[in-house]
Amino acid sequence: MVIFIGIALYFLIMELLGLTDKLYLRLFNAVIVLYGANRTIKENFRDGNTEYLNNMLSSFKTCVIGIVVSVVALIVYVHIRGGEPYLARLSDGFLFVGGKPKVNEYCIGLLFEGIASSVVGCILLMQYWHGKVLKPRPHHH
Repeated sequence: MVIFIGIALYFLIMELLGLTDKLYLRLFNAVIVLYGANRTIKENFRDGNTEYLNNMLSSFKTCVIGIVVSVVALIVYVHIRGGEPYLARLSDGFLFVGGKPKVNEYCIGLLFEGIASSVVGCILLMQYWHGKVLKPRPHHH
């Protein structure tokens, strides 16, 4: 839920500021998603679960759930705001769909974009955590 709340709040703030059409600001969504994934891994390690694959899958599942809930919420929001005419304001420079995408095309593109970045992000986070856990800690006397 942290991912969904973070993305929803960020989107609404960008909406209020009139910045939802700025493609480069969508990169911050990845930061929010990776924050959620890192939080999951951190909690797992705190609970003693240090198994690499288990943590990788757990963090990825966290990302996917957050992304799916966010995309479903976006579909509802876009329809409330007027559907395709509203979407035209968001979709300039969209990565996967050229021209004027339909709501479903746009959201499926966002879903794939989010999942792809989550795979890469989770791998990088696991490398970070794997190295952090395996490094011997200095002894202070």
